Formats: sequence, structure tokens, C-alpha cells
Amino acid sequence: MARNRKDRDSWGSFTDKGIYDWSSEEEEPDGKARPVQVLVVKDDHSFELDEVALGRILLSEEVRDREVVAISVAGAFRKGKSFLMDFMLRYMYNQASEDWLGDAEDPLTGFSWRGGSERETTGIQIWSEVFLVDKPDGTKVAVLLMDTQGTFDSQSTLRDSATVFALSTMISSMQVYNISQNIQEDDLQHLQLFTEYGRLAMEETFLKPFQSMIFLVRDWSFPYEFSYGQEGGMKFLEKRLKISENQHEELQNVRKHIHSCFTNISCFLMPHPGLKVATNPNFDGRLREIDPEFTNHLRVLVPRLLSPCNLDVKEINGSNITCRGLLEYFKAYIKIYQGEELPHPKSMLQATAEANNLAAVAAAKDLYSKKMEEVSGGDRPFLAPSELQARHGEIRQEALAVFRGVKKMGGEEFSRRYLQQLETEVDELFVQYIKHNDSKNIFHAARTPATLFVVIFAMYVAAGITGFVGVDVIASVCNMVLGLALITLCTWAYIRYSGEYRELGAVIDQVAGALWDQVRWRLVSQGSTNEVSPQERFINSALRNPTSGGIGWAIYKLYNAAANHRHLYNHAFPGQGAEQQEEQNRKRN
Repeated sequence: MARNRKDRDSWGSFTDKGIYDWSSEEEEPDGKARPVQVLVVKDDHSFELDEVALGRILLSEEVRDREVVAISVAGAFRKGKSFLMDFMLRYMYNQASEDWLGDAEDPLTGFSWRGGSERETTGIQIWSEVFLVDKPDGTKVAVLLMDTQGTFDSQSTLRDSATVFALSTMISSMQVYNISQNIQEDDLQHLQLFTEYGRLAMEETFLKPFQSMIFLVRDWSFPYEFSYGQEGGMKFLEKRLKISENQHEELQNVRKHIHSCFTNISCFLMPHPGLKVATNPNFDGRLREIDPEFTNHLRVLVPRLLSPCNLDVKEINGSNITCRGLLEYFKAYIKIYQGEELPHPKSMLQATAEANNLAAVAAAKDLYSKKMEEVSGGDRPFLAPSELQARHGEIRQEALAVFRGVKKMGGEEFSRRYLQQLETEVDELFVQYIKHNDSKNIFHAARTPATLFVVIFAMYVAAGITGFVGVDVIASVCNMVLGLALITLCTWAYIRYSGEYRELGAVIDQVAGALWDQVRWRLVSQGSTNEVSPQERFINSALRNPTSGGIGWAIYKLYNAAANHRHLYNHAFPGQGAEQQEEQNRKRN
């Protein structure tokens, strides 16, 4: 919450009437500004945004409609990020004074920090006070200071590190990339990964997605090559990010990506703060214990980041953002990272192992496809299904042997998943080869018209027999089925010729296939020694047991339909009913 600068207590926080009313149980409304945890990384590595606490900071009446400047510090853990942030706080509270660093005996307070090897900051913390600063052009802006969890600690996954770094870069107008001793290639590769993870979550735009980035190289040990400060840092950065023709494509892509992400990139080289800072477990930030060379460059670095003339208002898609708008973007971005829309970043080993295993899967599939093409490819004749199955089994084992023979990273347990994937994909390919082989069988291709011809012939014979013995209703049904089968055959022929109504053609093929299989099964089950012709067995079975399923059930249903709607048949064939009646009278006489 913004406060008037003139009312401060000895600690450095403000004590005017607008005391902050915190709802968090961890914070007491004692009037002191403090770091507030707004992004929480849970034990299950999920993320939660404390919207209440963040809203109390950004929606206070003094700042909610002010354009915001967000300064963030990010980088590897235990490299002094929070230590640096506390010097930024001193500057913001004392920037009217030339000696803003304060007394040499004052301990360093603000964001929590300590020496040692274990992490201190988790998630993202924001200082509870938003500073109002007058820029040289007369506009008043709100300055927000953010401290972030260090990357690559022993308790965080790569996704945790990528999310925190990406989110802080998306929210900030100035990202301080805190690096130890040197800018190494892995630092640039991690920056590429984190910024790409952030860019995926943002809307596509023709503008560069992020604003300013400063490489802050701590404990720089080569001042004889590049001097401390911004001038030496810019020369060093130019050398590190230079793209040359003899560079490997991978190195060029990393540098091109970084240049494409940020509107402004700079570098600052800082000396070591001294052995007392690094080795004294009781060091509390007093200036007298810090190397004077470090404090001298600190006097240059912090104003370079926070002086009114150097403040950059947060922009998204070319528009200036207020504190109220920043809150909404914070909510929108964290929802994306809470979901499963973005791919999870992976370690270099995991990504390499996946690529290695996928390459082995591709090689094995390629072998299988080539050998199966030799067996039943496009120019090969029809092969008996049993032979095709046998050849598939042999070639499948060869493909699996190729996969197992490739040296793969990740171990046997990791590769087992890709072996299962290969088996599944090979079996799916085999199904396609079966269909392709069946299409070469002239009898298989002619199954539908043959089935329809058999139905037409059977119904013709059945209509003649039943008409002759005087069962007119059955004769009428058989004639209707005959006409329907003839129409279906013509429709199927048109579909095959024109390529239209393919869904209807598929249905006709399925029905014809079912009839074919049903009749063939009944013929086989009744034995080939039966002297009754297949047509007679078919008709007699249908007439004796109309509810037994298959074709009999179909004829039974058609019989019922014909009996209930006989007037439709008489309307379609008006002369046939009179002729049948005359024939019946003649037979009775």
C-alpha cells in the first residue's frame, strides 16, 4: 500500500493512518511493510495465487489506477537475490538522500535472507508497499518490487523453476537475471527455456513479448578483461550474444531467441562483496563488513534500476498497464499455469532420452513397413490371411529386436513405455495391411453385390414357390424384399461409381457382410451332406423359426410389416392382386 514518505518509523516503514489490514494469519497489522507471499508453490508442485493479499496491495485507493513499474529479480538459488532486493528497498525509502545506503552499522532488513546453502525464498513475494514516484515528465507511477524463488534448488522440479521465472518475467517491466561469476552457455539455454515457457502462455503478438532484461553478473573475477559496471558489462554481453557464421546452429538459435524476446537487454558486472559476507554465519548485512568496491558499484547499479528517469512502465501488447490491470493479468497467467494446456518443460536428460527412444521406435517401424510392403504391398498379389498373419509375426519380432538393439538413454524402465508404444503402432499398421490385402481379393470386393444377387435370387424363387402354393402374403413380402434388394444393389453401384454418399455405402457393405456371414455360418453348422439345397434350407429356416435371429428374423419382421401395410403393396402393384385372386379361384375349382 502506498504511503506518505514523510511518516516513517525507525525500521523504515510508514506509520500513517492508512495502516494495512492484512487478512493473512502470518502477518499482523502492526503498520510495518513486509514481503507478502502472493504465489505459493505447494508440496504437490501445484501453484496457488493469493488473490486476497495481492488485491490488497494493488487495489489500494492510492495506486490502483496508477501505471505500474514492476521490478523483479530472478535466477539460481543462493546467489544473493533477496540480499540485492533489500538494497533496492533502502534506495526507495531514501532516494531523496545522496547517502541512501544508510549508516555502516545498520543491519540489512526487508526481504528475508540469510547465508548458507539451503533456499530461503519460495514462490513469488511482493513488498507490501507500492512506492509512488514522480517521473521527470511529471507523471506519477507505482513501483512494485518482486522477489522470486531461486531456480534449480533441490526441492523444486524444472516445471516449478520455469513457471516462477516465466511468470515473474511476464509480470515485470524490468527483469534482473542474477548470475554468478560468468554468463555461461547453460545460463542462456535456461533463459531460452524459461522465456519460451512464458511466451507460450501469452497471446500471440507481433511485438516482443517482454520488456527489459539486465544480466547482473555477481562476483565477476575478470575486471582486467571487462571492467566492473555497465560499460564493461555491455561489452561482455555483446561478445556473449554475438552471432557469427561459424557458430553451430544450436548456439545461433539460442541467441536469436533471446534477442527476439526482449525489447532492451543490458548487463552489469558486480565485484565480490568480500570474504566476511561469504564466510561469516552471523553476517547481518552491515555495510562495514562489505567490501567497499562492492558498495561503490552498488551505488551505481541500484539507481540505474530505480531512479525516476530509468523507470519503465509495464506494457502488454503496446498498452501501459495499471495496478488494477496487473492484478487481472496475474490471475489470467496463473490460471494457464495451473491447467494442463502448456507442455511440461523437461530436463536435458529426459528430453534427450525421449528423442533417443522415439528415434529407435521410428527405425523399428520403418523396418516393419518396408518388409511388410515386400510381402503385401501395393504391387503384390493377394496373400492368404494365415500366411499374412505368419509373416506379420516374424517381421514384428524383427522390428522389436531392432528397437531393443539400439543403445538408448534413460534406462530399461524408461524404454519399456516406448516398447509398448512400438508394439501398439505395429499392430495398428498390421490392421491396415489386412484391409489392404483383403481389397485385392476379388471375392471379398464382390461380397456386397454377390450377397444382394443371392438375396434377389432367393426372394425370386421364394416368391414363385409361395405364389404357386397359394401363400400370397409371403409371396408379396418376398417380392418387396426383392425390389428393395434390387434398389439397394443399384444404389451401391452408383456409390461405387460416383464416390458420393460413402457413409450410406459403408452401411450397405456392413449389412451385406452380416447377411453373408450369417448364411455361411448356418450352412456350415447344418453340414454339407444335407440334400436340401441351400436356398430351400434358407427359406425353410426362415419360415420355421422367424424369431431365431439373423435372416429369419429379418424376414419375419418384413412379413409383419407387409401384413400391416398390405394396402401399400396393392397400391404399388394394382393389377397383381386381381391376377392372384383369379389364380386362387381357378385352383379351388
